[in-house]
Amino acid sequence: MEFLNKMAGKEYIGFSNATFQSEKETGDRNFAIGYYLKEKKCFPSGADMIAALDFYFQLCSIEVTCESGSVMAATLANGGICPITGERVLTAEAVRNTLSLMHSCGMYDYSGQFAFHVGLPAKSGVSGAVLLVVPNVMGVMCWSPLVDRVGNSVRGIHFCQELVSLFNFHNYDNLHHFTKKLDPRRQPGDARNKSVVNLLFAAYSGDVSALRRFALSMMDMEQKDYDSRTALHVASSEGHVEVVRFLVEECKVNPFMKDRWDNSPLDNAVQFGHQEVVKILQEYQTSFVLVEPGSELEDLGKLETLESMV
Repeated sequence: MEFLNKMAGKEYIGFSNATFQSEKETGDRNFAIGYYLKEKKCFPSGADMIAALDFYFQLCSIEVTCESGSVMAATLANGGICPITGERVLTAEAVRNTLSLMHSCGMYDYSGQFAFHVGLPAKSGVSGAVLLVVPNVMGVMCWSPLVDRVGNSVRGIHFCQELVSLFNFHNYDNLHHFTKKLDPRRQPGDARNKSVVNLLFAAYSGDVSALRRFALSMMDMEQKDYDSRTALHVASSEGHVEVVRFLVEECKVNPFMKDRWDNSPLDNAVQFGHQEVVKILQEYQTSFVLVEPGSELEDLGKLETLESMV
């Protein structure tokens, strides 16, 4: 339960004892399969088959909501890192194995057709729930209790089919030449320009809340405009103390970057006489350590930044 809580980002995870007792009383086929596997020596030496089945029935009795289920799906889509807490819950290998199983047999006897028509890893439940993962993009949990003869949600499957008919999410859709579908992963050409403008304008106006939203959405907080000025340059020039504190203490931006006139943020703060900002930047420069892009230290720093902001 603690593990699933981490996957769900502390959203609701419950347990239905009534479902557990019902599963045990009516699980004759599962017991039969268990004894057959035991006879064929499929269990490791010393394993307790009845205890394994008991644990399986408990897992079948865990309750989630659409909200908590969607976070679990998003954790799988995000390579095992919960997008709400920033905590690594699963290894990349475990995520790959889990998604492979979901893709091949997550939808009961309909799994082959689902893989053909939808082409995404999913897990169905006889309650009418469908947990869908779009790797590296998002996780979805939908619930509609009308199920078909194999136990899959009728409307849930229809939703998944409609989703991949509109968006370029099928595993075998061509990402470059399939022009009939939308692909939200591809940003328009001016997206970066808008990103820089929004970032620098928030720094100019002293809007820490907007900067926090940008940072949590994994925006590069060191982006430069055409004059090579960063958000820290702008905030230092305007004397926005809280913005400067946020950028250096929580975003850990580089304080030594120079604009086209060879000025650092500290130079701007000195030039415009913002003494408190000068003091903050001087203290920060003495402790700042430049981290190589793509290194483990950079990933760790991003995780610590997310945790501090959350």
